[in-house]
Amino acid sequence: MTGSGLSARAGFWIALLLLVAALVAAFGIGRLPVGLGEALRVIVARLTGGTADVAPTVETVVLAIRGPRILAAVLIGAALSVAGTAFQGLFRNPLVSPDLLGASSGAALGAVVGIYANLGVIGIQAAAFTGGLAAVAAVYAIGSRLGRHDPMLVLILTGVVIGSLLGAGVGLMKYLADPYDQLPAMTFWLLGSLAAAHRLDLAALGIPVGAGTLALVLLRHRMNVLSLPDEEARALGLPTGPLRLAVIVAATLVTSAAVAAAGVIGWVGLVVPHVARFLVGPDFGRLVPVAALLGAGYLLLVDTVARSAASVEIPLGILTAVIGTPVFIWLLAGAHRSWS
Repeated sequence: MTGSGLSARAGFWIALLLLVAALVAAFGIGRLPVGLGEALRVIVARLTGGTADVAPTVETVVLAIRGPRILAAVLIGAALSVAGTAFQGLFRNPLVSPDLLGASSGAALGAVVGIYANLGVIGIQAAAFTGGLAAVAAVYAIGSRLGRHDPMLVLILTGVVIGSLLGAGVGLMKYLADPYDQLPAMTFWLLGSLAAAHRLDLAALGIPVGAGTLALVLLRHRMNVLSLPDEEARALGLPTGPLRLAVIVAATLVTSAAVAAAGVIGWVGLVVPHVARFLVGPDFGRLVPVAALLGAGYLLLVDTVARSAASVEIPLGILTAVIGTPVFIWLLAGAHRSWS
């Protein structure tokens, strides 16, 4: 698929329709169904200071219960998908995901340390966010110092090693944790969930996710050149080192913020970029926005299933793995065309 002309426009509209359908389902499924029109009236009324002309219970559901969770799912799905798209292009590898450089592992270790220290929700999220950034900073510092001849390969290997070390740290904290209080909290957090999403947390999530995603969107055209071998990119006058660092920082920022807010949610940043590339082709100018829309709609649908399919909420990490594995196998089976 070339992803040009009508096919690219069609891919964009498909992604947008998926997001709209996900919003309709998310507001409409639950103990108190809310129509998308009602939700929009409530939101517009809150922004303009007017009256929504809906039942008070509907306004409560939109503003305090379902609305914050939906917005968090949209932000996190878009963030992980854009980060995965950026990393796959940066490392020229279709098997790369946002946690390649240890962001998810570092955030996971920070979170379990926060739970072990009996910090509050904000403290745990801050520890997870700091852990993710620190992990990638360590990986980049070590990789850039050692990888003078093949920096990309050394960076990947360093990320794998540091991620394994951080995973061992998570295991140690789980071993030391109180099995009746702290260990269940750690396990639930590591499986991923948006059950605790609150509107007061949205600013802490939205600012880093918005900043990092905006940076990646602005860099999307240069990422086409960055996906070339370094010699060719430098011959075109592109400063590969600073640009690579900017992409890594932006992708790490959104990944760490997403993991800090919702726990470890796998497969979104690995599978969604492939679907977006199937729809619109490899040009990052089209690929990044479509991946953001697809990721937002996909995670919103998964979260809707997670909270409504059973009497107890299903962790997001389990559902994304169950859905992502067969989809990825299908993509591999149909990958008779070149990835690039």
